[in-house]
Amino acid sequence: MKPGPLIMLLIGTVLALIGIGLTATGIVAGVAAAAQGENGYFSTRTVPLIANSYALTSPTLGPVTTTGTTPPLNFDVARIRLEATGANNAEVFIGIAPREDVDAYLENVAHTEVRGIESTPFRVRYGDIAGSNRPAPPAAQDFWTVSAAGPGSQDITWPVQPGSWAVVVMNADGSSPVAVEVSAGVRSGLLAPAAVALLLTGILSLVIGLILVILGVIGLGRNGPAPSSRSGSTPAGGAARQPGADPDAPGADYPARLNGRLDPGVSRALWLVKWILVIPHVIVLFFLWFGFWIGTIVAGFAILFTGRYPRSIFNYSVGVLRWNWRVGFYSYSALGTDRYPPFTLAATDYPADLEVDYPDRLSHGLVLVKWWLLVIPHLFIVAIITGGSWGWTTTGNSGWGPAAGTGISLLGILIVIAAVILLFSGRYRHGIFDLVIGLNRWVYRVIAYAALMRDEYPPFRLDQGPVDPGTGVPASVTTVAPAPAAPHDGR
Repeated sequence: MKPGPLIMLLIGTVLALIGIGLTATGIVAGVAAAAQGENGYFSTRTVPLIANSYALTSPTLGPVTTTGTTPPLNFDVARIRLEATGANNAEVFIGIAPREDVDAYLENVAHTEVRGIESTPFRVRYGDIAGSNRPAPPAAQDFWTVSAAGPGSQDITWPVQPGSWAVVVMNADGSSPVAVEVSAGVRSGLLAPAAVALLLTGILSLVIGLILVILGVIGLGRNGPAPSSRSGSTPAGGAARQPGADPDAPGADYPARLNGRLDPGVSRALWLVKWILVIPHVIVLFFLWFGFWIGTIVAGFAILFTGRYPRSIFNYSVGVLRWNWRVGFYSYSALGTDRYPPFTLAATDYPADLEVDYPDRLSHGLVLVKWWLLVIPHLFIVAIITGGSWGWTTTGNSGWGPAAGTGISLLGILIVIAAVILLFSGRYRHGIFDLVIGLNRWVYRVIAYAALMRDEYPPFRLDQGPVDPGTGVPASVTTVAPAPAAPHDGR
């Protein structure tokens, strides 16, 4: 792989993902800005607060400051609205003031600090501060930044400012105990401009990222070897149909071929650490798969209007599937070899390979439905094979919704069984291996179809064995015979 297209793919993927995140955040901020409206607030529910003291106070709002005065903000960062209602329509006071003034006012006065409110189950955590003095009526004090006093509900609105602040709720006459119901609301004048900035930045980053990803995909596909053509006779990497293949064999007609050769000397215990060894491949495949799906979307539009799959994108997509299959064959999709997979999109002499015939023409209209509708029957089978949850499930009062999560994987069960047998006996049972390859072959045929690479519907058939029915018996995919000292015994 040439470094230029690869670097474009890497940088483009990062930019596109950042763009998706910023765009999603901008949409959420925009919805929030629209929801709060001109005078609207995001409000909490009403909470009852009771204190057997002279005042209820909040924890310090903002950073604790001990010296100096912080200049006020000249723009509307956020506004807080507080509403307090006294029990039995009693006169109530609510106010916000600098923390140091509140502390001086309530010095040696018994008061209660609200230190936390838990919603499920509802519980208020209080902290009592002892004192022996009775405070003067709060409304008579002149240090309040905003305040309100009177019978029934009283509310205040405070533009958030830097500094240390405290909220105080009391009886208007300064008596005890204090019993009120309080609710709070907040609105921000920065949501709308923040939403615009996030959307513009996100969309720009996403567009630039997608352009780089597409250029990287085209560059990597253009520089790679062309896959075999259905109508051509030249194989790519020795994986196309070879002389000696039975054209009437079941599965021989499907234009996506997966092969895997079981190495006779697979290690007993190396599979225990292969999850660590494949980490470099997993990182690279993350970027390659992102390019795969973006390339598939671009190819879908090309097929819709031209009936042709862009050749360079097709080359790239086949290369990604091939790379993914090699890593899976080495690791936990087959455990078929201990030979480390090569970092390349091209076909090699690796024991596992995959090839898809390039289609001369594709249906214009089929591209609209085959990737999500026609493939549904196969998705249920793939879910059983791989352990993914496809389909629908009940969601309580909300009716039906898409299923989520993962379940038991048939392929995973077989791999675990094969691995345990391998660990204790040193042998990989050929019957299990053939079934594992057949299941992988089914999955990759469905992927090739859902990725718009072919119009032929995948067969509902488990073609087991290391050699795909559509492939001959080239040296790169022949099954290695057991050593004479260990003849076939039904493994």
